[in-house]
Amino acid sequence: MRVLILGGDGYLGWPTAMDFAAKGHDVLTMDNYLRRSIALETGSEALTPNPNLTARADIFKSLTGKSVGVLIGDCADYRTLSKAVADFKPDTVIHYAEQPSAPYSMMSFDTAHLTLNNNLNATFNIIFAVLEHAPECHIIKLGTMGEYGTPNIDIEEGWIEIEHKGRKDKFLYPRQAGSLYHTTKVLDTDLLWFYVRTYGLRVTDLMQGPVYGLSTAEADMDERLIPNFHYDDIFGTVVNRFLTQAVAGIPLTVYGKGGQTRGYLNLTDTLKCVNLAMVHPPDHGKLRILNQFTQVFSVNELAEKVKRVGNHMGLDVKIKPIDNPRKEMEEHRYEAHSTGLMELGLKPHLMTDEVVSGMLERILKYKDLIDPKKVMPRVRWKK
Repeated sequence: MRVLILGGDGYLGWPTAMDFAAKGHDVLTMDNYLRRSIALETGSEALTPNPNLTARADIFKSLTGKSVGVLIGDCADYRTLSKAVADFKPDTVIHYAEQPSAPYSMMSFDTAHLTLNNNLNATFNIIFAVLEHAPECHIIKLGTMGEYGTPNIDIEEGWIEIEHKGRKDKFLYPRQAGSLYHTTKVLDTDLLWFYVRTYGLRVTDLMQGPVYGLSTAEADMDERLIPNFHYDDIFGTVVNRFLTQAVAGIPLTVYGKGGQTRGYLNLTDTLKCVNLAMVHPPDHGKLRILNQFTQVFSVNELAEKVKRVGNHMGLDVKIKPIDNPRKEMEEHRYEAHSTGLMELGLKPHLMTDEVVSGMLERILKYKDLIDPKKVMPRVRWKK
């Protein structure tokens, strides 16, 4: 297939590009280095030194003979994106091209404004570029489980049937996001649903939980090919922060009571999920929503797991609860359902002790580059 990957320089975009190229697909990546720029501006650079997208594509080709096309451009600029779609004529567009940080979106008016405009314009632009130049194309959009929030009822897979005053209908599951970033993802879903039912687009919206891991078949060929690993409070996930703190001898910073519960998945499984969605596309006029996670953990459970494995490896890992900088429920029900990807053939890679120790061993190589100032919260929801 001809696959256009928007946000191809990102933590997910680059491994996806390598994986799909290795499978024989014709891959074009597009990125404007927004994440690199704002990470630099906020003192949140990745732990690992990552070559730019063009250099990584050259390294990948030298090792595999496979090509990853590179286009440096802004997906939030319609003319640029429209020309890319018109010229490349993709069978599938994988849309990762969004500002991905909840804390960044909550820092100030300027960061909120950038997040809102970048994320919604990128989604809006790809909708119209596909309508204009590639109407048969399948859009795979990366959503987030964070769209749902933490309701006191089961989280269904995208849709819910409601009975009201003796009548029934099916609706998008109610969303109640906890940050502006997550709210832009809710708005993405609403935009896509409107254009699916109006113009017959075919779209898969992947409601993904936090992803962990540095290892993929292609990234393991050369250390320069590993994905961008952020461990700071703005761009780093809780798993990345805990792993890095364990290596650096910094107590694991559990926010508040630590009962915040989410669904997680391994980076390897993200690639499998996106591939399964691509090779099993929905029909035209259908918005397929798949909840994408394989295990559910609370923050306390993650901290205890990292502590146990780290101490077994000889690290001195401690846990230190701190005041929660976010506005969120710290103890709540979390019963989320995810069957669609399993039915398509996903066989999960679980967060075993061996997987955790493997991540710790990889981070140990970069121990001297860890900046302790980056792991403490610098952004607060509460005013």
